[in-house]
Amino acid sequence: MRQQTEISDLGPFEALVGTWTTESVHPRYPTTVVRGRSTFEWLEGKRFLIQRSVTDHPEFPDAMAVFGVTAEQLSMHYFDSRGVYRVYAVSLSEGIWRFARDAPGFSQRFTGTFSDDGNTITGLSTLSHDGSTWEDDLAITYRRAA
Repeated sequence: MRQQTEISDLGPFEALVGTWTTESVHPRYPTTVVRGRSTFEWLEGKRFLIQRSVTDHPEFPDAMAVFGVTAEQLSMHYFDSRGVYRVYAVSLSEGIWRFARDAPGFSQRFTGTFSDDGNTITGLSTLSHDGSTWEDDLAITYRRAA
C-alpha cells in the first residue's frame, strides 16, 4: 500500500489554488443566484489540498473538502455544515476538473471546465437516484478573485 501522496499526483490541482467567487443555481431555486466564496490552499507539504466554501444563502451549506491520495486513489473527501460527508473520485487534466461518486440511491458527477486564461471555471453537477438516469443539479461558476 502506498503510504504517501506523491506530489505529482496533485500537481494539476495547483490551478485551483487561490480564492474564487462563486455563483450557483440549483433546480430547487431556479430564479435564485446563490453567491459565495471558495478558497483552495495546500496543506504544508503539498500532499493535500483543502477547499473551504461559504455561501450567502441559508439553504445552502458551507463546506470543506480535502483532496489527496487515500486508499491508493486520488479522492476528494467532502464535509458540510449539515453533517453530510462523502468521498469522491477526483481528477483534473487538460482544463477539466471532475469528481464523481456512485452510491445506491444518490450518485453524483461534476464537470468543471476552465476558461482559456484559467480564471473562470464553469461547472455542472448531475445526480442519479437509480444509477442510470441522470439529471442536472447544481450549476456553478467560479471566478478567480483579484
